[in-house]
Amino acid sequence: MLQAKFSLTEEQVDFLNQHKKHGFKDKSAMARAAIKRLQEELEHQRLRESADLYSEVYAEDSELREWTEAAAEDWPE
Repeated sequence: MLQAKFSLTEEQVDFLNQHKKHGFKDKSAMARAAIKRLQEELEHQRLRESADLYSEVYAEDSELREWTEAAAEDWPE
């Protein structure tokens, strides 16, 4: 595993020092879990923003809606 050096506030260090109380074997496992969760949240946010943009484009483009509806008519149920 790679190592990284970064700075934390005293409050963050105190929280990391409670890793066992939160079910983690060590501070590194807790930090990795937090980073993974942040990655997943950011990806979810990007997907939501993308879906919103597609929805906006669809709502404003009547030709696109017609094409979509025409294609859906032939789609098996």
